[in-house]
Amino acid sequence: MAYRRTPAVQARLDAQREAVLQSAVGLLAERGYGGCTMAAVADRAGIATGSLYQHFANKAELSVELFRRVVTREIAAVNAAVARRDAPRQRIAAVVETFAARALRAPRLAYALLVEPADAVVDGERLVFRRAFRDVIATEIAAAVAAGELPEQDPVLTAAALVGAVGEALAGPLAAEPAPAPAHEPAPEHSDNTTVVPALVSFTLRALGGRDDSDA
Repeated sequence: MAYRRTPAVQARLDAQREAVLQSAVGLLAERGYGGCTMAAVADRAGIATGSLYQHFANKAELSVELFRRVVTREIAAVNAAVARRDAPRQRIAAVVETFAARALRAPRLAYALLVEPADAVVDGERLVFRRAFRDVIATEIAAAVAAGELPEQDPVLTAAALVGAVGEALAGPLAAEPAPAPAHEPAPEHSDNTTVVPALVSFTLRALGGRDDSDA
């Protein structure tokens, strides 16, 4: 007779899996993919490394689940920002503004999500991530074109180009950000990224063929 987990056992395993993922998110934000090893995640979660393999077969499998969790959170933040804007052109700006600002506030995490060398399966998830943002922007471009706010164009093609351009523009600032200092040391001076977000928003609106507010 096959063993069937009791509700109590399943609840314990679910709680342990959640603790593993939360620990992995923390490590990813601090050390990137390179430091997010199975042993390090298990240690942060307070479990034996062998117990971790009950939930994830290897680091690639853990990384994919971790990536999906963080990306889902980022997409939700972007969608919430878009929902607060009325005009389609403002909604497009909100996507870029929110994505870039959140990336620069958590540079180590954003670097890991966007460009840090990782397993091939993670690169596949990155493609899904980019397509999700592309689709959000494409929807708003189509609405702006229909409303006469933007010239005729292929919304999906334009959105894909914008996602690539914004990601490439952020790669440099994210890579330049130093790792967080230990608690007993003073925080390092970060590069000044205060102009990056407005510049990316301005670039986006100009690339779309719309009129940037600074053109007034």
